Amino acid sequence: MPRRRLAGPSLRRGRKFALAALVPALLAGCTAGPAGRPPVVANDGPPPALESTGTELPLPPLAEPRDSSIEWSDCDEETRERTGQPAPDSVRFDCAKVTSRLDPPDLPGRGQIRVALLKAGSGPVPLVVVNDIDGEPGTLFAAKLAATLPPEVLQRFSLIGVDRRGTGQSSPVSCVPGEVRWQLVGQDPVDPDPEPLLDAARKAGQQCTIELTNEQQALDSWRTAGDLEEIRDQLGVPKLNALSRGEGSKVLTAYSTRYADRIGRMVLDGIPDPSQDTLSVLDGVAAGAQSTLDAFGRDCVQRGCALGADASGAVLALAEQLRQSPRLRPEGTFFGPSLALYSVATGLAQRARWPELADAIAAARGGDLAKLAAFTDALATGSRLEPAQLDATLATKCNDTATRLPADQFAGVAGGMQAKYPVFGGLVAQQLAWCSPWPVRREPLPPAGGYGAPPMLVTSSAADPVTPELGTIRAADQLPNAIRVSWQGAGHGALSSSCVSDAVRAFLVDGKVPSDGTLCPA
Repeated sequence: MPRRRLAGPSLRRGRKFALAALVPALLAGCTAGPAGRPPVVANDGPPPALESTGTELPLPPLAEPRDSSIEWSDCDEETRERTGQPAPDSVRFDCAKVTSRLDPPDLPGRGQIRVALLKAGSGPVPLVVVNDIDGEPGTLFAAKLAATLPPEVLQRFSLIGVDRRGTGQSSPVSCVPGEVRWQLVGQDPVDPDPEPLLDAARKAGQQCTIELTNEQQALDSWRTAGDLEEIRDQLGVPKLNALSRGEGSKVLTAYSTRYADRIGRMVLDGIPDPSQDTLSVLDGVAAGAQSTLDAFGRDCVQRGCALGADASGAVLALAEQLRQSPRLRPEGTFFGPSLALYSVATGLAQRARWPELADAIAAARGGDLAKLAAFTDALATGSRLEPAQLDATLATKCNDTATRLPADQFAGVAGGMQAKYPVFGGLVAQQLAWCSPWPVRREPLPPAGGYGAPPMLVTSSAADPVTPELGTIRAADQLPNAIRVSWQGAGHGALSSSCVSDAVRAFLVDGKVPSDGTLCPA
């Protein structure tokens, strides 16, 4: 039977209202969502044909660079070593650095920061790529993405991966002492005594204040959007075409607020919940992680993997096993239940690595932790080429939020989340402690963007452990020009869906805008 596309109703209501009218609804809780969902396209036949929705502002035409001032140099061999996986022979890699304004709150417009770029492919139109702050550096993410996007995208575009300020090779932040990093990620989430975690957070905050000085509060999504504008200008293009994943979409929404008249074709693959209630946002993340673990378990059953029919039970059993007998790692740190759960959560986000994750969990239960530990080595262990991810993650996420949980309330909140979500609740709640000693943001949070901009394509996954779908829906509801396509699958980001990938290709290459609310099957 041929596959047919069933148009669904828009998921947004009253997008033209003032932002002030939206805030109370956002703060009301995490469970509110659209009253109805459009039907899913049938799971057979070719991807659905995409139709323009006739939006008021059309997508701008694609323009090739003129008078680019960026000096690229060959980094093909080095990049292939970094990715650790084959890339198409037709795709070549070049690297460069551009200078942008640091722009700290106390010295607006002052200071400089170097931003690392990687160009993947030779397509004539630049497509800037931004990743999650706690994911791979944008240059590495773009290099890997080049091997998975439809060939037509690479024929029309060259991917411009960006190491966000403070990450990768963009003036990387390294202000948290190594032993403190391991304390931050190693605290057992069921431990009723929060003091060791809070003490580690205080040490991290104090040391970063000393070492970063003016740079400390200049590491945020708003100023990273300024870096993208500098990159657009130096690329020599009138509009910024860009693709972001997950938390990296905060940078593109900030860009759409600051530079609405310079937006080209933008794809936001998942967006964090925009609510200012940090606790409700983290509650959604814990729920999303559990939903993804459930989907992982069903996948395990279908494949006949070694974990059996109860993936959640296997993960909890491993955590308890390591709680009773934590293992000493070669560098002298202990691998306990917290690091095991971080590793599982990291693996769940990478849909293509689920078979590898299942094998790693099974091996860890048998005493071999190496495969599971590999999922989180980059979090707290760094090198010259790949700095530890935790420092810039801590700085950026704390600077992007305006709320702090008092230390004396942390134990109660963490205990409540642990009871509600036994696998990941306590782990996710620990992020509330990380920011508690960090300087409170003095600037107002940026408003929702996109007014006066062309359509922006927002994609989401039904079960996403990093940017849960309900949060992405709320974020899309604040963007007056957002068109959302949902994948009914699991994992972080929806680009692994052939249906979503086809929608992205048609949007970027052909300028075709899908109907808002389109659903793609798992």
